[in-house]
Amino acid sequence: MTHLWVRAEQRPNEERVGLTPEGAAQLIAAGIRVTVEESHVRAIPIDGYRAAGCEIAPENSWPEAPLDAIIFGLKELPEEGTPLPHRHIMFGHAFKGQHSGRKLLERFKAGGGTLYDLEYLLDETGRRVAAFGYWAGYAGAAVTLKTWAAQQRGEICGPVGVYPNKDALNAELLAELDATGAPRPRAIVIGALGRVGTGASDLCEAMGVEVTKWDMAETADGGPFPEILEKDIFLNCIFARPGTPVFVPREALNAPRKLTAIGDVACDPDSDYNPVPVYDRATTWEEPALRVATDPVLDVMAIDNLPSMLPVESSEDYAAQLLPSLLTLTDLTSGVWARAEDTFKSHIERI
Repeated sequence: MTHLWVRAEQRPNEERVGLTPEGAAQLIAAGIRVTVEESHVRAIPIDGYRAAGCEIAPENSWPEAPLDAIIFGLKELPEEGTPLPHRHIMFGHAFKGQHSGRKLLERFKAGGGTLYDLEYLLDETGRRVAAFGYWAGYAGAAVTLKTWAAQQRGEICGPVGVYPNKDALNAELLAELDATGAPRPRAIVIGALGRVGTGASDLCEAMGVEVTKWDMAETADGGPFPEILEKDIFLNCIFARPGTPVFVPREALNAPRKLTAIGDVACDPDSDYNPVPVYDRATTWEEPALRVATDPVLDVMAIDNLPSMLPVESSEDYAAQLLPSLLTLTDLTSGVWARAEDTFKSHIERI
């Protein structure tokens, strides 16, 4: 019997989950055994999973799970260096040249396990079957606007946290922007036709921010893009890949510009294809903005788990998208799982 083991997330400020109790009940009805770990932070309570018929395991007990279990989480595992013998479903961030990704692949190679990377679960047309994009863009734009508002106060953005829903986030941000007494900033979103860019644009428009929306057509010539420097805020919603243009080069740090806040929602600072190479590390919930220039000021927001600011909405949205693929876990030799395994194998061979 196929056995899906939903692990607790171990990343700070990570309350999301990729399976709801309703989805778990459907998996069980389809003949899939489902184990869910307890979690002291998960936004969806364990009682719902228990009522759905799931087996309940202690928090972070997945290393002792049966070897035939498929371990399902969202964010990366703790960097312990131990071999990984299980099959894992998660965002591994290991296939685009990330330096930490090689270490993860080395663990899989040492243990003989397999990574089904959620970013590489693709349908037959090459489109991702599930993505957190909309809520990443929504929350990323919100924190970037908070960064801009802090600049108007002569400060750098302070800590951010979890919101019970988007209405609570919107109300707080609207009051913060109004309190600056300044006209609304002007923003540009690149990747505006995608889910990430749509979320970012929706948040900006909800706040009364004028948004210029660019996508592939506007960036096809490869740059440079001086128009970005003429806006107050730039939101990068394009995931780094070979051929992605550089949107804000390092020379922009000392160039005349109106741009003072960048929201790199895609957040791939250690990728070889980073289109915003003015910073070198992700930011955090405790320190959301990294100041990379002072005259004029330029702050970068690059939090890599933005949807967890709205964990219930983002979990429910993502889980609904992913469920049809989870229902096919009984056959790993075809469809999205076979394609994901082929991607893994092509990269593990290079290790």
